[in-house]
Amino acid sequence: MPQTSKHNFCAWTFNDGKKGFTPCMRPMWSNLSTVDKIQITRERVIPRIQKAAGLFIAPLEFGFEFHYDNELNEENADDVAHALVEEEPKIYVGMTTPGAHVHYAFGGSGSLDDVERDGASNLGIRTVDLTYNRLRKAWHPDTPPTLVLWNGSWGYHLASPAIPGMRQRLKGGIAGLCKHEMQKGGLLYFAIEPKGNEGHAHHMVPVVGSAISMWREIEDEYGIPRKKKGVNRELGHDEMLGLCTIFSTSEEIDNDMLVHEHLNSQGGNDGISLGGPGKFDIDHEVKVTGNGIVIARMMQNAGYSRWCGHDMQPRPYDAIKQALERCVRAALAWEACRKAGKEMPWNEMINAYARRDTITVEDMMRDSLTKAHGYFRETYQASLS
Repeated sequence: MPQTSKHNFCAWTFNDGKKGFTPCMRPMWSNLSTVDKIQITRERVIPRIQKAAGLFIAPLEFGFEFHYDNELNEENADDVAHALVEEEPKIYVGMTTPGAHVHYAFGGSGSLDDVERDGASNLGIRTVDLTYNRLRKAWHPDTPPTLVLWNGSWGYHLASPAIPGMRQRLKGGIAGLCKHEMQKGGLLYFAIEPKGNEGHAHHMVPVVGSAISMWREIEDEYGIPRKKKGVNRELGHDEMLGLCTIFSTSEEIDNDMLVHEHLNSQGGNDGISLGGPGKFDIDHEVKVTGNGIVIARMMQNAGYSRWCGHDMQPRPYDAIKQALERCVRAALAWEACRKAGKEMPWNEMINAYARRDTITVEDMMRDSLTKAHGYFRETYQASLS
Protein backbone atom coordinates (compact mmCIF):
# COMPACT_ATOMS: atom_id res chain seq x y z
CA MET A 1 0.00 0.00 0.00
CA PRO A 2 1.42 3.45 -0.84
CA GLN A 3 2.34 5.76 2.00
CA THR A 4 -0.72 7.66 3.18
CA SER A 5 -1.30 11.07 4.69
CA LYS A 6 -2.97 10.59 8.08
CA HIS A 7 -5.31 13.22 9.50
CA ASN A 8 -6.71 13.17 13.03
CA PHE A 9 -9.77 15.10 14.11
CA CYS A 10 -10.31 15.83 17.77
CA ALA A 11 -13.24 15.18 20.08
CA TRP A 12 -12.88 18.60 21.72
CA THR A 13 -13.46 20.46 18.45
CA PHE A 14 -17.15 19.56 18.52
CA ASN A 15 -18.35 21.84 21.32
CA ASP A 16 -21.21 24.30 21.72
CA GLY A 17 -18.92 27.32 22.10
CA LYS A 18 -19.93 28.23 25.64
CA LYS A 19 -16.92 29.36 27.66
CA GLY A 20 -16.21 32.02 30.22
CA PHE A 21 -16.19 34.81 27.65
CA THR A 22 -18.17 33.38 24.71
CA PRO A 23 -21.82 32.35 24.22
CA CYS A 24 -23.39 29.04 23.26
CA MET A 25 -23.53 29.29 19.47
CA ARG A 26 -24.10 25.60 18.69
CA PRO A 27 -26.75 24.39 21.15
CA MET A 28 -27.26 21.16 19.19
CA TRP A 29 -23.69 20.24 20.16
CA SER A 30 -24.20 20.86 23.88
CA ASN A 31 -24.69 17.22 24.81
CA LEU A 32 -22.88 15.29 22.11
CA SER A 33 -21.40 11.96 23.10
CA THR A 34 -17.98 10.96 21.81
CA VAL A 35 -19.69 8.46 19.50
CA ASP A 36 -21.81 11.32 18.13
CA LYS A 37 -18.66 13.26 17.34
CA ILE A 38 -17.14 10.31 15.49
CA GLN A 39 -20.30 9.93 13.44
CA ILE A 40 -20.40 13.64 12.59
CA THR A 41 -16.82 13.36 11.34
CA ARG A 42 -17.62 10.30 9.26
CA GLU A 43 -20.83 11.68 7.76
CA ARG A 44 -20.14 15.40 7.35
CA VAL A 45 -16.37 15.96 7.21
CA ILE A 46 -14.60 12.99 5.64
CA PRO A 47 -16.90 12.65 2.58
CA ARG A 48 -16.25 16.28 1.69
CA ILE A 49 -12.50 15.78 1.88
CA GLN A 50 -12.67 12.56 -0.13
CA LYS A 51 -14.37 14.36 -3.02
CA ALA A 52 -10.95 15.88 -3.75
CA ALA A 53 -9.05 12.60 -3.31
CA GLY A 54 -7.78 12.48 -6.88
CA LEU A 55 -5.98 15.81 -6.42
CA PHE A 56 -3.84 14.82 -3.42
CA ILE A 57 -0.25 13.56 -3.65
CA ALA A 58 -1.11 10.49 -1.52
CA PRO A 59 -4.21 8.65 -0.27
CA LEU A 60 -5.67 9.96 2.98
CA GLU A 61 -6.56 8.04 6.13
CA PHE A 62 -8.33 9.39 9.19
CA GLY A 63 -8.02 9.08 12.94
CA PHE A 64 -9.48 10.55 16.10
CA GLU A 65 -7.99 12.03 19.27
CA PHE A 66 -9.36 11.69 22.79
CA HIS A 67 -8.78 12.90 26.35
CA TYR A 68 -9.16 10.28 29.04
CA ASP A 69 -11.39 10.33 31.09
CA ASN A 70 -13.78 13.07 29.97
CA GLU A 71 -14.09 12.08 26.29
CA LEU A 72 -12.97 8.47 26.56
CA ASN A 73 -13.46 6.28 29.61
CA GLU A 74 -14.38 2.81 30.81
CA GLU A 75 -18.09 3.49 30.31
CA ASN A 76 -17.94 4.42 26.61
CA ALA A 77 -14.75 2.68 25.36
CA ASP A 78 -16.48 -0.29 23.72
CA ASP A 79 -19.00 1.96 21.96
CA VAL A 80 -16.21 4.27 20.81
CA ALA A 81 -14.12 1.41 19.39
CA HIS A 82 -17.16 0.04 17.58
CA ALA A 83 -18.08 3.46 16.15
CA LEU A 84 -14.54 3.97 14.86
CA VAL A 85 -14.05 0.86 12.77
CA GLU A 86 -17.31 -1.02 12.33
CA GLU A 87 -18.45 1.37 9.59
CA GLU A 88 -16.74 2.71 6.48
CA PRO A 89 -14.69 4.73 6.15
CA LYS A 90 -12.76 3.42 9.13
CA ILE A 91 -11.51 5.99 11.59
CA TYR A 92 -8.59 4.86 13.76
CA VAL A 93 -7.38 5.72 17.24
CA GLY A 94 -4.74 8.28 16.38
CA MET A 95 -4.05 9.67 19.82
CA THR A 96 -5.07 9.29 23.44
CA THR A 97 -3.97 11.55 26.26
CA PRO A 98 -4.54 11.63 30.00
CA GLY A 99 -6.64 14.75 30.57
CA ALA A 100 -4.92 15.55 33.84
CA HIS A 101 -5.58 19.28 33.44
CA VAL A 102 -9.28 18.58 34.00
CA HIS A 103 -8.58 17.15 37.46
CA TYR A 104 -5.23 18.45 38.71
CA ALA A 105 -4.03 22.04 38.99
CA PHE A 106 -0.98 21.80 41.25
CA GLY A 107 1.66 20.19 39.07
CA GLY A 108 -0.08 16.92 38.13
CA SER A 109 2.43 14.08 37.89
CA GLY A 110 5.17 16.57 38.78
CA SER A 111 3.43 17.83 41.90
CA LEU A 112 5.14 17.96 45.28
CA ASP A 113 1.75 17.04 46.75
CA ASP A 114 1.89 13.24 46.90
CA VAL A 115 -1.88 12.86 46.66
CA GLU A 116 -2.04 14.90 43.45
CA ARG A 117 1.01 13.23 41.93
CA ASP A 118 -0.30 9.74 42.63
CA GLY A 119 -3.73 10.62 41.23
CA ALA A 120 -2.30 12.10 38.04
CA SER A 121 0.07 9.16 37.59
CA ASN A 122 -2.81 6.73 37.98
CA LEU A 123 -4.76 8.64 35.34
CA GLY A 124 -1.91 8.04 32.90
CA ILE A 125 -1.81 4.32 33.70
CA ARG A 126 -5.54 3.99 33.12
CA THR A 127 -5.13 5.80 29.78
CA VAL A 128 -2.50 3.29 28.66
CA ASP A 129 -4.58 0.32 29.81
CA LEU A 130 -7.72 1.49 28.02
CA THR A 131 -5.80 2.24 24.82
CA TYR A 132 -4.31 -1.25 24.80
CA ASN A 133 -7.33 -3.22 25.90
CA ARG A 134 -10.70 -1.79 24.92
CA LEU A 135 -9.50 0.31 21.96
CA ARG A 136 -7.07 -2.16 20.43
CA LYS A 137 -9.40 -3.24 17.64
CA ALA A 138 -9.53 0.39 16.45
CA TRP A 139 -5.77 0.81 16.03
CA HIS A 140 -4.42 1.43 12.55
CA PRO A 141 -2.83 -1.82 11.29
CA ASP A 142 0.54 -0.17 10.62
CA THR A 143 0.55 3.02 12.70
CA PRO A 144 -0.06 2.62 16.44
CA PRO A 145 -1.58 5.51 18.38
CA THR A 146 0.41 8.20 20.09
CA LEU A 147 0.09 8.68 23.83
CA VAL A 148 0.48 12.43 24.22
CA LEU A 149 1.53 13.96 27.54
CA TRP A 150 0.37 17.56 27.52
CA ASN A 151 1.74 20.28 29.75
CA GLY A 152 -1.68 21.41 30.99
CA SER A 153 -1.34 20.19 34.58
CA TRP A 154 2.43 20.66 34.81
CA GLY A 155 2.21 24.32 35.73
CA TYR A 156 3.52 26.69 38.36
CA HIS A 157 3.19 30.39 39.09
CA LEU A 158 5.71 31.23 41.84
CA ALA A 159 9.43 31.90 41.63
CA SER A 160 10.52 29.35 44.23
CA PRO A 161 13.11 26.64 44.97
CA ALA A 162 10.36 24.05 44.44
CA ILE A 163 10.68 24.12 40.63
CA PRO A 164 13.72 21.78 40.28
CA GLY A 165 12.06 19.25 42.55
CA MET A 166 8.83 19.40 40.55
CA ARG A 167 10.73 18.82 37.35
CA GLN A 168 12.55 15.84 38.84
CA ARG A 169 9.30 14.33 40.06
CA LEU A 170 7.79 14.85 36.62
CA LYS A 171 10.64 12.91 35.00
CA GLY A 172 10.11 10.08 37.46
CA GLY A 173 6.37 10.07 36.79
CA ILE A 174 6.87 9.88 33.02
CA ALA A 175 9.45 7.12 33.44
CA GLY A 176 7.02 5.12 35.56
CA LEU A 177 4.31 5.46 32.91
CA CYS A 178 6.73 4.37 30.19
CA LYS A 179 7.71 1.28 32.20
CA HIS A 180 4.05 0.38 32.61
CA GLU A 181 3.46 0.76 28.86
CA MET A 182 6.50 -1.40 28.07
CA GLN A 183 4.97 -4.18 30.15
CA LYS A 184 1.82 -3.91 28.02
CA GLY A 185 3.82 -4.41 24.82
CA GLY A 186 5.81 -1.24 24.10
CA LEU A 187 3.86 -0.50 20.92
CA LEU A 188 2.65 3.03 21.61
CA TYR A 189 4.57 6.15 20.66
CA PHE A 190 4.99 8.68 23.47
CA ALA A 191 4.99 12.41 22.76
CA ILE A 192 5.42 15.29 25.18
CA GLU A 193 3.47 18.34 24.02
CA PRO A 194 5.31 21.57 24.90
CA LYS A 195 3.51 24.77 25.73
CA GLY A 196 4.81 27.93 27.35
CA ASN A 197 1.78 28.79 29.46
CA GLU A 198 -2.06 28.67 29.80
CA GLY A 199 -3.76 27.91 32.10
CA HIS A 200 -0.69 28.42 34.32
CA ALA A 201 1.81 31.25 34.24
CA HIS A 202 4.57 28.78 33.31
CA HIS A 203 4.75 25.16 32.24
CA MET A 204 7.58 22.75 33.01
CA VAL A 205 8.09 21.76 29.35
CA PRO A 206 7.70 25.06 27.49
CA VAL A 207 9.36 24.41 24.09
CA VAL A 208 10.45 21.59 21.77
CA GLY A 209 14.02 21.68 23.08
CA SER A 210 12.71 21.21 26.62
CA ALA A 211 10.87 18.05 25.59
CA ILE A 212 13.91 16.67 23.78
CA SER A 213 16.08 17.35 26.81
CA MET A 214 13.58 15.70 29.14
CA TRP A 215 13.51 12.47 27.12
CA ARG A 216 17.30 12.36 27.10
CA GLU A 217 17.42 12.91 30.86
CA ILE A 218 14.77 10.22 31.42
CA GLU A 219 16.88 7.79 29.42
CA ASP A 220 20.06 8.68 31.33
CA GLU A 221 18.46 8.67 34.79
CA TYR A 222 15.83 5.94 34.51
CA GLY A 223 16.98 3.74 31.64
CA ILE A 224 13.95 4.40 29.44
CA PRO A 225 14.98 3.99 25.77
CA ARG A 226 14.26 6.99 23.54
CA LYS A 227 12.92 4.80 20.73
CA LYS A 228 9.30 5.74 20.02
CA LYS A 229 9.63 8.77 22.30
CA GLY A 230 9.36 12.30 21.01
CA VAL A 231 7.42 15.50 20.70
CA ASN A 232 3.89 16.49 19.77
CA ARG A 233 4.78 19.96 18.61
CA GLU A 234 1.72 22.12 18.05
CA LEU A 235 2.51 24.85 15.55
CA GLY A 236 0.34 27.29 17.48
CA HIS A 237 2.27 26.74 20.71
CA ASP A 238 5.51 27.77 19.01
CA GLU A 239 3.72 30.75 17.51
CA MET A 240 2.33 31.82 20.89
CA LEU A 241 5.92 32.38 22.02
CA GLY A 242 7.11 33.96 18.78
CA LEU A 243 9.34 30.97 17.96
CA CYS A 244 10.32 29.73 14.51
CA THR A 245 8.21 26.69 13.68
CA ILE A 246 10.66 25.61 10.98
CA PHE A 247 13.55 25.56 13.45
CA SER A 248 11.50 23.51 15.93
CA THR A 249 10.70 21.01 13.16
CA SER A 250 14.42 20.70 12.46
CA GLU A 251 15.04 19.99 16.15
CA GLU A 252 12.42 17.24 16.14
CA ILE A 253 13.80 15.63 13.00
CA ASP A 254 17.47 15.91 13.97
CA ASN A 255 16.76 14.17 17.29
CA ASP A 256 14.49 11.50 15.76
CA MET A 257 11.60 12.80 17.86
CA LEU A 258 9.04 13.69 15.21
CA VAL A 259 6.34 11.22 16.30
CA HIS A 260 3.12 13.29 16.22
CA GLU A 261 2.22 16.74 14.96
CA HIS A 262 -0.59 19.18 15.71
CA LEU A 263 -1.03 21.45 12.72
CA ASN A 264 -3.36 24.10 14.11
CA SER A 265 -2.10 27.64 14.19
CA GLN A 266 -2.01 30.63 16.49
CA GLY A 267 -2.71 32.84 13.49
CA GLY A 268 -0.86 35.97 12.51
CA ASN A 269 1.27 34.20 9.88
CA ASP A 270 -0.93 34.12 6.77
CA GLY A 271 -1.60 37.84 6.54
CA ILE A 272 -5.32 37.30 7.17
CA SER A 273 -6.04 35.37 10.38
CA LEU A 274 -5.18 37.53 13.38
CA GLY A 275 -3.37 36.16 16.39
CA GLY A 276 0.33 35.62 16.85
CA PRO A 277 2.63 35.91 19.85
CA GLY A 278 1.42 37.15 23.20
CA LYS A 279 -2.17 35.94 22.76
CA PHE A 280 -4.11 33.12 24.37
CA ASP A 281 -4.19 29.81 22.50
CA ILE A 282 -6.47 30.65 19.57
CA ASP A 283 -6.43 27.25 17.79
CA HIS A 284 -7.07 28.42 14.24
CA GLU A 285 -7.31 25.60 11.73
CA VAL A 286 -4.13 25.16 9.68
CA LYS A 287 -3.94 27.59 6.76
CA VAL A 288 -1.78 27.75 3.63
CA THR A 289 1.41 29.58 4.63
CA GLY A 290 5.04 29.69 3.58
CA ASN A 291 6.07 28.15 6.89
CA GLY A 292 3.57 25.34 6.39
CA ILE A 293 4.94 24.53 2.93
CA VAL A 294 8.53 24.33 4.21
CA ILE A 295 7.52 22.19 7.22
CA ALA A 296 5.50 19.86 5.00
CA ARG A 297 8.55 19.36 2.75
CA MET A 298 10.83 18.79 5.75
CA MET A 299 8.47 16.12 7.06
CA GLN A 300 8.42 14.46 3.63
CA ASN A 301 12.21 14.53 3.48
CA ALA A 302 12.27 12.85 6.91
CA GLY A 303 9.89 10.12 5.74
CA TYR A 304 7.23 11.06 8.26
CA SER A 305 4.04 9.03 7.82
CA ARG A 306 2.45 9.09 11.28
CA TRP A 307 -0.50 11.14 12.51
CA CYS A 308 -1.09 14.85 11.97
CA GLY A 309 -3.78 16.23 14.24
CA HIS A 310 -6.19 19.13 13.76
CA ASP A 311 -6.35 20.37 17.36
CA MET A 312 -8.58 23.27 16.37
CA GLN A 313 -11.56 25.20 17.68
CA PRO A 314 -14.46 26.79 15.80
CA ARG A 315 -14.57 30.58 15.97
CA PRO A 316 -16.78 31.95 18.78
CA TYR A 317 -19.48 33.02 16.31
CA ASP A 318 -19.54 29.84 14.17
CA ALA A 319 -22.78 27.97 13.62
CA ILE A 320 -22.46 24.21 13.07
CA LYS A 321 -22.14 24.41 9.28
CA GLN A 322 -19.22 26.81 9.41
CA ALA A 323 -17.53 24.92 12.24
CA LEU A 324 -17.58 21.76 10.11
CA GLU A 325 -16.37 23.71 7.08
CA ARG A 326 -13.24 24.62 9.02
CA CYS A 327 -12.48 20.92 9.58
CA VAL A 328 -12.72 20.26 5.85
CA ARG A 329 -10.61 23.28 4.96
CA ALA A 330 -7.93 22.35 7.50
CA ALA A 331 -7.29 18.99 5.86
CA LEU A 332 -7.32 20.53 2.38
CA ALA A 333 -4.96 23.33 3.40
CA TRP A 334 -2.42 20.85 4.77
CA GLU A 335 -2.62 18.72 1.63
CA ALA A 336 -2.07 21.86 -0.45
CA CYS A 337 1.04 22.63 1.61
CA ARG A 338 2.24 19.05 1.13
CA LYS A 339 1.79 19.20 -2.64
CA ALA A 340 3.49 22.57 -3.00
CA GLY A 341 6.24 21.40 -0.67
CA LYS A 342 6.89 18.29 -2.72
CA GLU A 343 7.25 20.42 -5.88
CA MET A 344 9.41 23.06 -4.21
CA PRO A 345 12.84 23.45 -5.92
CA TRP A 346 14.57 22.53 -2.66
CA ASN A 347 18.18 22.16 -3.82
CA GLU A 348 18.04 25.21 -6.06
CA MET A 349 16.76 27.28 -3.14
CA ILE A 350 19.54 26.08 -0.84
CA ASN A 351 22.16 26.82 -3.49
CA ALA A 352 20.75 30.32 -4.00
CA TYR A 353 20.78 30.88 -0.25
CA ALA A 354 24.44 29.81 -0.07
CA ARG A 355 25.21 32.47 -2.69
CA ARG A 356 23.38 35.03 -0.49
CA ASP A 357 20.86 35.38 -3.29
CA THR A 358 17.96 35.59 -0.89
CA ILE A 359 15.84 37.58 -3.34
CA THR A 360 15.72 34.53 -5.59
CA VAL A 361 14.86 32.34 -2.60
CA GLU A 362 12.07 34.73 -1.65
CA ASP A 363 10.66 34.63 -5.17
CA MET A 364 10.82 30.82 -5.23
CA MET A 365 8.97 30.68 -1.92
CA ARG A 366 6.36 33.09 -3.23
CA ASP A 367 5.87 30.86 -6.28
CA SER A 368 5.39 27.85 -3.99
CA LEU A 369 2.92 29.78 -1.87
CA THR A 370 0.97 30.86 -4.96
CA LYS A 371 0.82 27.24 -6.15
CA ALA A 372 -0.36 26.08 -2.72
CA HIS A 373 -3.20 28.61 -2.73
CA GLY A 374 -4.17 27.34 -6.18
CA TYR A 375 -4.12 23.73 -5.00
CA PHE A 376 -6.27 24.64 -2.00
CA ARG A 377 -8.77 26.47 -4.18
CA GLU A 378 -8.96 23.52 -6.58
CA THR A 379 -9.50 20.91 -3.86
CA TYR A 380 -11.96 23.09 -1.97
CA GLN A 381 -14.07 23.56 -5.08
CA ALA A 382 -13.99 19.79 -5.61
CA SER A 383 -15.18 19.28 -2.02
CA LEU A 384 -18.21 21.47 -2.72
CA SER A 385 -19.25 19.59 -5.85
